[in-house]
Amino acid sequence: ASPDRAPAPEQPAATGLAQLFGDQGPAPEGEDAPAATDSWGRPVAARRERRGLAVVWVVPLLVLSLLAGAAGGVVADRWSESRRPSDAALPEPVGSGVSGELEGVAAVAAAVLPSVVSIEVRGQGGQGTGSGFVLRDDGYILTNNHVVAAAADGGEVVVVLADGAQEPAEIVGRTAAYDLAVLKIDRTDLTPLVLGDSDAVVVGDPVVAIGAPLGLQGTVTTGIVSALNRPVSAGGGAEETAFINAIQTDAAINPGNSGGPLVDAAGEVIGINSAIAQRPGAGGASGSIGLGFAITSNQARHTAAELIETGSATYPVIGVLLDSRYEGEGVQVSAEAQNGTPAVTPDGPADRAGIEPGDVIVAIDGRPVTEDDELIVAIRAKAPGDAITLTVRSGDDERDVRVVLDQTTGAQ
Repeated sequence: ASPDRAPAPEQPAATGLAQLFGDQGPAPEGEDAPAATDSWGRPVAARRERRGLAVVWVVPLLVLSLLAGAAGGVVADRWSESRRPSDAALPEPVGSGVSGELEGVAAVAAAVLPSVVSIEVRGQGGQGTGSGFVLRDDGYILTNNHVVAAAADGGEVVVVLADGAQEPAEIVGRTAAYDLAVLKIDRTDLTPLVLGDSDAVVVGDPVVAIGAPLGLQGTVTTGIVSALNRPVSAGGGAEETAFINAIQTDAAINPGNSGGPLVDAAGEVIGINSAIAQRPGAGGASGSIGLGFAITSNQARHTAAELIETGSATYPVIGVLLDSRYEGEGVQVSAEAQNGTPAVTPDGPADRAGIEPGDVIVAIDGRPVTEDDELIVAIRAKAPGDAITLTVRSGDDERDVRVVLDQTTGAQ
């Protein structure tokens, strides 16, 4: 119910301009009219006649002023017409450079955009969109595994090219371990992007991210390389977790950018945008907070070649189980078998190098490691057959050991 209406407040005595020009109305019977005064305390009654004269003369003056203004406007229009130039001759834009060619980010975007695609996926696992880019001129496209995973067991993948053309695509191969996938469309006239050398990237290098965040195809954002060798876990679930030795960037990356290129100032791909950080407690996918992560181009080159040639990808291992409960310096090799799997694989790379159960690995190739993921992504950034140097501590003894990486789908 609405509240009771309050009684109307008494009207305050008029002040200011209301006193000077307001009508006080007739006085009630039996009472003398209140003595109205102006803002200086002078009786208004004494000035009432003068006010009437003022009002009478003000109106004609206003009319005269308006008429005079109109006449002046006509004269001014005629004068301005006679003085108006036939050509305003305003200066024309001349561009930012003498040659008129694009420079900086604009030049990079113009060169890269025609080779960046949007990907639409529909399958039993759901639907969604992502990004990708042309890997070869004969229709091979590189993207993230998590972009196309929903259609892996039967579904539809459509590649939308920069010119708006839509092409059905097949999944040539994919790997959850590296979160990469290669698609193929029936085109032979595409312009591929160059995969640059991600090992030459340094912190502070300028970068450009291109993709289709939230389905907005052809979006360009800029930033720098914020950090290197960031251990990032990404992917679709516990059984499809990718361990990425990532490039970190502050270029804005949002859902839908996944699979798109991160390019350097020369327009060469140095990373494949794959993940973004979320604030603790944030539910669902958040937007960019300046913490984006990309798979290195050198990793993408090796893995994409395997996917094209064989349809699957291998990754290197050293053949040990890690103890996730360990909280000391470095990462610890499990002291005992887990679920029937030995802590150190017999005759595996670590076993041949003399690593034993309970040993602690404190560095790889001179770079300290403090978390399990750091060691895993550093190893997966290599290739089977590569040699690495591990700094291993057994009790009080610390030593460097050379390990030649093997390939397997079992223990690390």
